Amino acid sequence: MSNIADLIEAYILRQLAAQQDGKVELRRTDIADEISCAPSQISYVLSTRFTQDKGFVVESRRGLGGFIRIVQVPTRNMVYQDMLDKIDKDTELPMVQSMVHYLLQHQMITNREAALVMQVVVSAFESPNCTDEERVHLLKSLLLTLENFS
Repeated sequence: MSNIADLIEAYILRQLAAQQDGKVELRRTDIADEISCAPSQISYVLSTRFTQDKGFVVESRRGLGGFIRIVQVPTRNMVYQDMLDKIDKDTELPMVQSMVHYLLQHQMITNREAALVMQVVVSAFESPNCTDEERVHLLKSLLLTLENFS
């Protein structure tokens, strides 16, 4: 027999799966009635099993008319967004190289894509004619393209 936390998680995941857009808005009381549990148990499940690290964004309001909004965010998008946020005019070549290696190690890009990106990145950093702003634009464009085509 499953424990209450597993039942709550399964219920929420079923509700998410029924939505096409990866978003669901639920009421704590509805979940509690459906599963016969306390609202605090729902809060525990939300805080431990629906975290950003696991690809979820949770917004919660308590009280009368309160709700729980859960959005499933593809983990790949979070990785690319984190990388995009880290790129600025002070970003150095080793940092960008480690980003490319990370994408390759986690099979988010192929060896061929990594080799092409590395060639462009090294050229951008070594070129005396490439300004910091142009390099930032180029690096962000590369990451956005990889994200959109993966």
